[in-house]
Amino acid sequence: MSLFGSDALKGKKIAIVATDGFEQSELEKPKKYLEGEGAETHVISLKSGSIKGWDEKDWGDKVDVDKVISDVKVADYDALVLPGGQMNPDVLRTKPEAVSFIGEFVRSGKPVAAICHGPWTLIEAGVVQGKTLTSWPSLQTDLKNAGATWVDETVVVDGNIITSRNPQDIPNFNEKIKEALVKDSVHA
Repeated sequence: MSLFGSDALKGKKIAIVATDGFEQSELEKPKKYLEGEGAETHVISLKSGSIKGWDEKDWGDKVDVDKVISDVKVADYDALVLPGGQMNPDVLRTKPEAVSFIGEFVRSGKPVAAICHGPWTLIEAGVVQGKTLTSWPSLQTDLKNAGATWVDETVVVDGNIITSRNPQDIPNFNEKIKEALVKDSVHA
C-alpha cells in the first residue's frame, strides 16, 4: 500500500465514456481516485484525439482519448463511469454506438456509475425502469418518466448501478465504485 492509495483495484480496467462538454471534475477526480487505488482507466469517446471538459462555468481542460467507442467491448472492462455535464450525456444519448455500449454494460451486471446528468444515457439505454437513482435535480422528471424512483441522496446504489448528484458527491461516489469492484473480486 502506498502513501497515496492502495492496490485494492489492481488488475481492474475501468471504462470512462465521455465526449466534449463533460464536467471536468466528474471525469478527472474519479479517474485519479481509481488509478490511485491501482485500477487502469481508459477514456473512451466518439472520436480519437482529445475531448474538452466543461469546468463549471466555462470550457476546461482537454483530456486524451484512449479508445474510440466503436473499438471497445464490454468484456474488456470491469466497470463503467459516466461523468455528467449537460452537453456530454446529451450528445452521447444521440449516438447509437454509445447507447448500445452503455445498455450492454448495465445488462452485464458489472458496476456502472453515473453522476450528475450522466443518467440521461441510462434512460436512453432503457435500463432505469424499476431502479432507484439520483442525479442532478433537473433529471428527476426524466428518470421518473422512464420508470425509475428518484431520490435526493449523495450516492445511491441499486443493483449494479451507482448514481450521484453533483461534484460535491464525488468522494462518496468514488468510494461506492471501489466498494462495488472489491465486492466483485470477492465473488469472482
